[in-house]
Amino acid sequence: MTSTTSLPALDAVAVVESIADLVCENYVFPDAARQLAALLRRRSAEGSYRAESAEELAEAVTADLRSVNGDLHLALKYHAVPAPPEQGAAALAAMRREFDASLGGVPRVELLDGGVAVLEIAPKMFPLDWAAQPLTAALSLVAPARALILDLRRNTGGDPDTVAFICGYLLDGRTHLNTMLSRQGEVAEQSWTPPFVPGARFGASKPLYVLTSGNTFSAGEELAYDLQQLGRAEVVGEATRGGAHPREGWTVHPHLELSVPVARAVNPVSGTNWEGTGVRPDVPCDAEAALDRALPLAVARLT
Repeated sequence: MTSTTSLPALDAVAVVESIADLVCENYVFPDAARQLAALLRRRSAEGSYRAESAEELAEAVTADLRSVNGDLHLALKYHAVPAPPEQGAAALAAMRREFDASLGGVPRVELLDGGVAVLEIAPKMFPLDWAAQPLTAALSLVAPARALILDLRRNTGGDPDTVAFICGYLLDGRTHLNTMLSRQGEVAEQSWTPPFVPGARFGASKPLYVLTSGNTFSAGEELAYDLQQLGRAEVVGEATRGGAHPREGWTVHPHLELSVPVARAVNPVSGTNWEGTGVRPDVPCDAEAALDRALPLAVARLT
């Protein structure tokens, strides 16, 4: 559906200029940031952003933002509902609507044949202060299962703290999951499993499989990647989208939010991340067939 939110040419120029400034100041790769800012300003001067709507401008600017290095977290996002002006508030408001409509991000918990449980986490890894209660309930419910299949095929990202929380139920002891490096290449933050989780743990010894698709993205990818690199889980399905850089958001127009990666992830096992390549499955197959492939694998491990 075409947006009716008008965006006069003069406003487009001002919006693009503010985007160029924000990218140049905040993007985790300074050389690429300068290149992108120059590209946006050149394209604006050439009249390339004479969009008739905020939605059209978002599409045009996003294509240019991703033209240098293909970073899928670089984007100008259109919001049909006017976005709050505070930094990061636009994405949070949209995420809250998804949370309320998805049983807190755990839309499916089921016990299959042979004592194998399936737990779907979708559509996001919601902020932990929202998601801790539904995740604790779901993860405690599957804890007695003989094997577990985590379905991340519809998970498109979210909060790394929630990834660490979930890993706390699937690993024993404090485990280093990830290190975030800043724009200056310094350690900005490390991610570890928590020393305590409420409820029962599934634990570190029983069979664990993770289902992925070509739509699995960002924090959804991190959960699959962390468990795979630690040798804790087998990934079944399709290669994921390939977005590893944590982002921040800025509202640059009532209907437009700029997404800019501000750090880069380094896994302590691989020394790298899944940016651009995606998480590569141990058992490649079509996403639709992933559960049917994983279930007999889990049952075979139990016999």
